[in-house]
Amino acid sequence: MKDLFSLEGRVAIVTGGSRGIGKMIAQGFLEQGAKVYITARKAPVCDQTAEELSKFGTCISLPHDLSTVDGCKAFAAEFLSHENSLDVLVNNAGAAWGVEFAEFPESGWDKVMDLNVKSPFFLTQALFDAMKKAASPDKLAKVINIASIDGIKINPWETYSYQASKAAMIHLTRRLAARLIQDNIAVSGIAPGAFASEMNKAARDQGDAVATMIPAKRIGRAEDMAGAAVFLASKAGDYVVGDTLAVDGGMAYSSIGQAWG
Repeated sequence: MKDLFSLEGRVAIVTGGSRGIGKMIAQGFLEQGAKVYITARKAPVCDQTAEELSKFGTCISLPHDLSTVDGCKAFAAEFLSHENSLDVLVNNAGAAWGVEFAEFPESGWDKVMDLNVKSPFFLTQALFDAMKKAASPDKLAKVINIASIDGIKINPWETYSYQASKAAMIHLTRRLAARLIQDNIAVSGIAPGAFASEMNKAARDQGDAVATMIPAKRIGRAEDMAGAAVFLASKAGDYVVGDTLAVDGGMAYSSIGQAWG
């Protein structure tokens, strides 16, 4: 049991790892012994975060724009100039766009769907051979896709492409899992709820108010996200294939609606 959650000797990538949920996951992996590469579009922020996280272990910054297939391939090529194989890939980088229905633009649709759905698929494809090298029946490689509870239940905001993209990510996780487990690669997902981040400014800036709407009566903490990711990435999560774990204090599956009458 003492080694069940260990990531010693494993190499991981966390996309969107410079802040928010990606940073929480990267730190959790480092504290469990992994060597972690983080990537983000803004190089100075990515470099600064890697330097900050290096006190927990070996954290390397590889800034890239993953919003295009060419960008995914370029990042994979740079990673493979450093490493021969990959144990854990966390597809976390994402975007959101909120505009009233009648005004919602094509650019807001395409940007979100490309980064949140297309890029994780093609980055996984680009790193497939590297994961196969790391994988064996006794030591699975892992892909962890970061979705959202907005892909499970709708929210009040007019974030049409975001909510659609996260539902797509959950189903894509299931389909990828069915294929990649054949090569000893387990694909799973996490659907975060309210965690303080740039993308969830309500949780960040009005955490106490948001907490009143959550069955657990609090927003998520860094250790909640890190713990779930470490579970899935480690041997402890080897038998989780295709599932997306809601880490949300009960919002998606344990929230009771208003009574009528």
